[in-house]
Amino acid sequence: MKSFDYVAVTKPADAVRLMEPQFRFIAGGTNLVDLMKYEIERPDRLIDISRLPLDRIETTDAGIRIGALARNSDVAADPAITRQFPLLAEALLAGASPQLRNMATMGGNLMQRTRCYYFYDATQPCNKREPGSGCGAIGGFNRIHAILGTSEGAAKTQCIATNPSDMNVALSALDAIVQVTGPKGTRAIPVIDFHRLPGDTPERDTVLEANELITGLDLPKPAIPGKSYYLKVRDRASYAFAVVSVATRLAVENGRIQDVRIALGGVAHKPWRIVEVEKNMVGKAATEETFRAAAQQLVAGAKPHEHNAFKVQLAQSAIVRALQTVATS
Repeated sequence: MKSFDYVAVTKPADAVRLMEPQFRFIAGGTNLVDLMKYEIERPDRLIDISRLPLDRIETTDAGIRIGALARNSDVAADPAITRQFPLLAEALLAGASPQLRNMATMGGNLMQRTRCYYFYDATQPCNKREPGSGCGAIGGFNRIHAILGTSEGAAKTQCIATNPSDMNVALSALDAIVQVTGPKGTRAIPVIDFHRLPGDTPERDTVLEANELITGLDLPKPAIPGKSYYLKVRDRASYAFAVVSVATRLAVENGRIQDVRIALGGVAHKPWRIVEVEKNMVGKAATEETFRAAAQQLVAGAKPHEHNAFKVQLAQSAIVRALQTVATS
């Protein structure tokens, strides 16, 4: 691990003021420290933000605001969260281990980086780790990799990595909003726009600028109340990343869909959600036929590789199962 400087701050303004391109914020450190051990991240300085007053979970007129430094375990156990947004609690509890959830923060989870083998192996080409070097996963072992929204043009920009977070998938289905502060002031970013597809810059996971700090998350009350469910398909029962996951909210009245949200994990560089598909479902019967048609539309255009073609059918089946579970609960 490369030697680095360390400074702790107690005010968000100080954290932003001290930030430079080769510095990194650290809170729980559950992902960043691993990346530093593998020398994927080599910061000149760590800015410890764990003492900032950003760990509260507050009920507001519009919904719930969660501080960026709230621990995953605290959010999953919070009565207001489990009552109003159980989907988030389910997703958090499906991720990592109790020990990691006790350290990991909400803001850190938003910034969690891919678990692609080639990203972590410095001997292999990876455009996300070293732009322009190529993508070892294309033509390599790619069972856990993306089938949607990938970058497969010029070799120097190719990337089929996936976002590893369970929490991010739930936040996408909950229409969460990320609160950010930086030298230019504050801004609110819908979480559906916060993470990026790889495009021509696969090294960038989010739209966050290098000197911006996440301060919190807003969970807005849904216009039409409904029920929700988080389905995670993985290789073992615990402490495993999703092969495919589905976060869904569904409101049904008299057998007709009034409102719906569907977000997929494990299939793309960001939580995969197509708003047009959801809009087209409104007013239709909440039946298996409707759910299967939506599932097919959500994975249309998938570009599987040698070892992950099974994800196309698996994703469709998971979507149908998740929607049926909510519709009949």
